[in-house]
Amino acid sequence: MVQAKIGIIGGSGLYKMEALKDVQEITLDTPFGSPSDAIITGTLDGVTVAFLARHGRTHHLTPTEVPFRANIHAMKQLGVEYIISASAVGSLKEEVKPLDLVVPDQFIDRTKNRISTFFGEGIVGHVAFGDPVCLELAKVLADAVESLNLTDVDLHRGGTYICMEGPAFSTKAESNLYRSWGASIIGMTNLTEAKLAREAEIAYATLALVTDYDCWHPEHDQVTVEMVIGNLHKNATNAQKVIQETVHRISDRPFVSTAHSALKYAIITPLEKAPTETKEKLSLFLQKYL
Repeated sequence: MVQAKIGIIGGSGLYKMEALKDVQEITLDTPFGSPSDAIITGTLDGVTVAFLARHGRTHHLTPTEVPFRANIHAMKQLGVEYIISASAVGSLKEEVKPLDLVVPDQFIDRTKNRISTFFGEGIVGHVAFGDPVCLELAKVLADAVESLNLTDVDLHRGGTYICMEGPAFSTKAESNLYRSWGASIIGMTNLTEAKLAREAEIAYATLALVTDYDCWHPEHDQVTVEMVIGNLHKNATNAQKVIQETVHRISDRPFVSTAHSALKYAIITPLEKAPTETKEKLSLFLQKYL
């Protein structure tokens, strides 16, 4: 099976990478079910990467229905050590304009209907999550954006991403509440991925593609799918350029992330006393600690 150290998860509007060469489709099974779609492996400038469409290539999965655990487990099976996650978001700040790019460094969880841990069933783990993205990977990603001098696009380093359940967009009351918290952007997927990637000891960072002003802005229409998709198509080309440059930079200067040893002190349950079935289910993550 092809191995790739760099994984890319594409969100709404980014269902494939045009620049990928030597493309193969890999269908994987996991103890947590099937991933959102087949994983596409290929090379970007000679670097092997693994690409997955978060909602499926036909966008048939709601944010709640995305099999997050299977997606991250499949990436781990392929040897992925770094995940670049592209995601459509709404803006909660005047200065963060549609078509801008944000590399957030914090999250607030407003989800309620999804499982965001691999642990349970007899094994308890508590990973450190004060910094929910890999700050070094986030810097590489932001530096890549900056180096490209993209036209009419501003980069925002840092910021808080509100992760809501969806699939409906916010009410005005909710949108203004999140603004009062100082949040920068709002989306429906990335925090769940970030939590699972940390448990899987994979460095994770988000490239957030701003599509709209959510519904708080008095001078802009309420967010609609048409508005989001229109801006996503404009953003898709920039996103692929940024991802390609980021892959190049990681390949040139790979680094050890604190995320790569996140489980070292996180597992509370003595593994010799843990259920065999659960140890087998989590063996991909636990093997170096058994």
